[in-house]
Amino acid sequence: MPRAKRGFKRRRRHNKIRNRAEGMVLGLGSQIRRTSEFLDRAGVYAYRDRRVKKRDFRGLWIARMSAAASGNGISYSRFINALTKAKVSLNRKMLSEIAIHDPKGFETIVNQVRSLAPAI
Repeated sequence: MPRAKRGFKRRRRHNKIRNRAEGMVLGLGSQIRRTSEFLDRAGVYAYRDRRVKKRDFRGLWIARMSAAASGNGISYSRFINALTKAKVSLNRKMLSEIAIHDPKGFETIVNQVRSLAPAI
């Protein structure tokens, strides 16, 4: 039986891997087995970090709002509690954007919440 060298099918498979590894250094563009393992690991990190990114951004929004709220004389936790009691339906992302780009508007929100939830 003649020897099969895989021919163009192997080349196609390798080219798919090489295209995904474009721009990588240290042999990762040329060593197929190493590149394949590296790309598998990169895919795992990418999948995980798409979820971690959401957590990181929520933490950033909370830190921004905390700084803006304390600048207006109220703690973050009391501010969020007051928002809930006042039934204000702005999410943390929008509140942090308001705090950054429109500090006067954020101050207005804080004062409005204070009047509606007087226990703070």
